[in-house]
Amino acid sequence: MGYRIREVEAESQFCTQVTVDVINQVIPLTLMEAIIADCKVGQQRIRKLPALLTMLLCIVMNLFSELSLSYVLVRMVRGSRLLSDVGVGELATKGPISRARYRLGAKPLEQLFKRVCQPIASPQTPGAFAYGMRLVAIDGTIEDVADTPHNAAYFGRHHADRGMAAFPQVQCVYLCECGTHVIFDAVFWPCHTSEHKGARRLVRSVQPDMLVMWDRGLYAFDQVKAVRERGAQVLCRLPASVNPKVVQYLSDGSYWAHIYPADSQRRKKGEHLLVRIMEYTLDDPHRPGHGEIHRLLTTLLNPDLYPALELIGLYHERWEIEITIDEIDTHQRLLHKPFRSLKPEGVIQELYGLLIAHFIIRFIMHQAAVSTQLDPDRLSFINSLRLICDALTDFQLVHPDQHPALWSRLLTDILHFKLPPRDHRINPRVVKRKMSKFKRKRPEHLHPPSPTSFQSSIVMLGQVSYA
Repeated sequence: MGYRIREVEAESQFCTQVTVDVINQVIPLTLMEAIIADCKVGQQRIRKLPALLTMLLCIVMNLFSELSLSYVLVRMVRGSRLLSDVGVGELATKGPISRARYRLGAKPLEQLFKRVCQPIASPQTPGAFAYGMRLVAIDGTIEDVADTPHNAAYFGRHHADRGMAAFPQVQCVYLCECGTHVIFDAVFWPCHTSEHKGARRLVRSVQPDMLVMWDRGLYAFDQVKAVRERGAQVLCRLPASVNPKVVQYLSDGSYWAHIYPADSQRRKKGEHLLVRIMEYTLDDPHRPGHGEIHRLLTTLLNPDLYPALELIGLYHERWEIEITIDEIDTHQRLLHKPFRSLKPEGVIQELYGLLIAHFIIRFIMHQAAVSTQLDPDRLSFINSLRLICDALTDFQLVHPDQHPALWSRLLTDILHFKLPPRDHRINPRVVKRKMSKFKRKRPEHLHPPSPTSFQSSIVMLGQVSYA
């Protein structure tokens, strides 16, 4: 079956003709318009980049991270341009795009993220639930932002033995649904802010049906307590510095124990939590951590309902959040580049746009996977991203009546790129390039004096004589 081309009104302005229907299949256009109205960032006169189109651009720019913003706009409206015969010269350029972004600000993207990015797995989604609980994880990452005085003053930069970090950095902490890789809460703070503060803030989005996991670097008594107060359960790794008090050994080799707050005054008052500890080691010399003692803490106290060996294996689902961060950094954002924005408000706007774009990709992948009862982890993220980018133009060209058929084709195309089942692989903590042979870039290198012309700088050292 062929597709009918969309018809456009000859007299209408181009900015009112532009649609990004792939995004609107996931995020209703009416919701975006309502948020713009609530944040009072709309405009009276029609611009080349009205607020709604600017909001869409802030999302789509995170699907085409390798392109300049001017060309992202060209790519975003490609199908609409073909129907309207609008040249590239009639689109907004770099300056107007920047002004439009800062007129919009970060608040509408933040509100859109909070309204849209929610857990999407059902109990039937393979790998998303265990013991009737939704598997979620908390983790943090540091991201580079553009090296400008505004960003450096707001976000700060780390110092090391070799001097200051090359770029200012932002501390990001995420709450992720492990089964679908959907990030459904996030905080962004200056780089010197503790990850623990971010993790504590994210407890606000924890629901009673969740099993919350994190690595030993995020362990804190108050974090465990806060999750339990939300009615959820905990499965996390214990750092070596924590010494729980054994209460009773259990039939599966685990034991009940009391953990205590770091504050001595609270300990003196008898404040504690009853938890269950599982200690184990690995006898495979090819695995990192071979021979070491590993300790997991859980608030699931019944060894008959929650056997220790099953929980130890289940804890490795926490790695899904690290894979999610890799998807965003390596395949979506392209890690070797800092964020584009030159001011903090633009950085925050860009971060929320990045997470919304990632949610759209993962939502569509989930829709494809559940249609065949496939684990969403088995679908290729990078190929799904490419197919969605291609579909932007397809949806603009095709008549809206046929969008359901086009959507079905997109899901089928995504299903074509299945990944093999994950094997038992290891990831040693090593890097291929450790140091650069070049000297470090310092402030005096930022604005070097203009040299003379190349020809005038040449000095002949001698004459060549020929026999």
